Amino acid sequence: MIRKTRLFTPGPTPLLPAAQFAMAAADIHHRTAEFRALYTRVLAQLKEFVGTRNDVILLSSSGTGAMEASVSNLTSPGDRVLILTAGKFGERWSGICKAFGCHVDVVSAPYGQTFSIDEVKASLHLETRAVFMQATETSTGVRHCVPAIAKLLKDTHSEALLIVDAITGLGTTHLDMDAWGVDVLVGGSQKAVMIPPGLSYLAISDRAWDRMEATYNPRYYFDLRKERKNAKLGESAYTPAVALIAALGAAFDWIAAQGDGSLVEGRKRLIENAETVAAMTRAAMIALGLKLFAPDASGAAATAVLAPEGVDSGIFVKELKSRFAAIITNGQGEMKGQIFRIAHLGFFDYMDTIALIGALEQVVVKSVPQLNAKFGDGLIAAQKLYAERSPTAAADNKCLCGRELTHCSLQHPDAK
Repeated sequence: MIRKTRLFTPGPTPLLPAAQFAMAAADIHHRTAEFRALYTRVLAQLKEFVGTRNDVILLSSSGTGAMEASVSNLTSPGDRVLILTAGKFGERWSGICKAFGCHVDVVSAPYGQTFSIDEVKASLHLETRAVFMQATETSTGVRHCVPAIAKLLKDTHSEALLIVDAITGLGTTHLDMDAWGVDVLVGGSQKAVMIPPGLSYLAISDRAWDRMEATYNPRYYFDLRKERKNAKLGESAYTPAVALIAALGAAFDWIAAQGDGSLVEGRKRLIENAETVAAMTRAAMIALGLKLFAPDASGAAATAVLAPEGVDSGIFVKELKSRFAAIITNGQGEMKGQIFRIAHLGFFDYMDTIALIGALEQVVVKSVPQLNAKFGDGLIAAQKLYAERSPTAAADNKCLCGRELTHCSLQHPDAK
């Protein structure tokens, strides 16, 4: 049979065709009125997509560049910061902060879990200048409760800024930066917005802009104040990734079209879609006899699945690729060989999900016979969940962050 390559990876993700066309046609010089009009429009769309009134800065870098920019612009050598980590990308915050001379305190949780709010509270100090965390930890499939941490900082009258890596959270998780009091929200292009790697962005609160005036870590290319000044003129400080910016505009137009012309409504439907296909995938994995790696804190960006005892998770990755040209990812670092990850963010839909579950059934029945799975077990579970699920039902008993209230660190009184 012929094989069509399909990405089911949490970045890069499948490309939106309209964005590919826009890139091909983006023969624009970046110091022209034509580009300034494009750039100004995309920055305005970006604010709508993030859902903020704050200024948003667009950088020609991967998401890690925006993470570094948030550290270099908002801290000084010797500043005490708190890192909340439960995976490889939380650990990345620690590495960046140490590289810029910060005094790093860490609250960690085992891979596959989220951290205790009480432990976070106990680790906050009067001199803590910033708290860094993930909205979703891509390496483990875990969703953290951002509103709980934001509320904690408010309730304790902490002066610490809250910086959130939402690179896989945006477009898969409800995030209300302004209402919750998040100071910096970081995103990346190769995730839910369905374009190639190479752009990152930061939504930045007034409080964070004020902090930048008093910090003195070195910065040059990632000087956010310089980018903000140029953005007001419809330009970037340095040569931008013109084709990617054109692609981002096309992606936002497409997302708005999914919401009947509203980018805000389109974003909500993008999140609903990710939540639904993630739930279908989790139901299918359980029906096949597999175990979820993060059953109590599962996010919608990606699902992490434990390999059965004595089985290397690489077999799922290799079999799906060799037999079906379907690309999923192994575990990262110490989790390699123990889990595999299936992405749901961006340009994935019901048909993609059903196809992957069917292919996984083939792999499980042939290569993991000890599970005693039968053809149809996973598909039936996924089909039933899809048939029963509706946007209203999906929102019931949910925390503002998207997790089940019974599993969340903070049960919000205004959650349904």
